[in-house]
Amino acid sequence: MNDADEAPVGDSEASDERSRRPDWFHRGHPVFFPLAGFFTGMVSIIVVPGLYAAIIKSIAGYKRVEELFPFVLVLLVVPIGLLVPQHTRRFGKYMLIGMLSTVVVVVGVGAAVGLYLYKKDT
Repeated sequence: MNDADEAPVGDSEASDERSRRPDWFHRGHPVFFPLAGFFTGMVSIIVVPGLYAAIIKSIAGYKRVEELFPFVLVLLVVPIGLLVPQHTRRFGKYMLIGMLSTVVVVVGVGAAVGLYLYKKDT
């Protein structure tokens, strides 16, 4: 074995340690993209419509928000667009599942609370 075959000792080991990802960061794990897609869909269906309405209201007023709010449905184009290419299909599928399940839960809980309040009042 000559000097060229040996691994250098010293600074290169320290820089290798710094450039490595932490042990908890498993981007290659099979559950990473489904969880990331699901929670991205969940957050986007909650945050984007509210943020959209707040920005339009601050610029144009409340009446204009009511007219322009249906355009927030363009948000559904994002996961559908992610379903087209092969390498983003899995993430897009789970993002769409996260969005739809969030809508189902919010509407279901809202309906249950509304029904409870209606029956309690009568």
